[in-house]
Amino acid sequence: MNKEYLNVILADDDEGNIVFLKNILKELKIRTKVQAFQNGADLMKYLNSEDALIPEIIFMDFHIPTKNALGYLHEIKSNAKLENMVTVIYSNTVSEAEIENVFVNGGNIFMKKPNEYSALKKVVSEIITINWQYHTSGFNKDNFIMKIG
Repeated sequence: MNKEYLNVILADDDEGNIVFLKNILKELKIRTKVQAFQNGADLMKYLNSEDALIPEIIFMDFHIPTKNALGYLHEIKSNAKLENMVTVIYSNTVSEAEIENVFVNGGNIFMKKPNEYSALKKVVSEIITINWQYHTSGFNKDNFIMKIG
């Protein structure tokens, strides 16, 4: 784990969402290296490649083509190389049952995507800050438990 910056992947077919998220990440005090993918097939092809830089955190739109996030979560969490990356699934149009399925399928965080930039920035900042603290303080899944809300 690099302690100078976080490796972040954004996966969303909406270029506007990617631009907003990249801008928010640039504004944070925590340095990030960001890669973006516009569909799940390209994302998984990259993550499964030998030379992939596995991110500490991935933000994925629930409705990403071609399988939606639930299908890709299953692939990610069943791969030993990928299972430890933090997965943030987001949307503003999902049911409570779909949110529950995000967690059942191994998602770490569900983010109800705010409509306003300032609110989105606040939520993304909190997620990145907590993730950064987790990685730089020596915590691991055996000694780190967190509940928000």
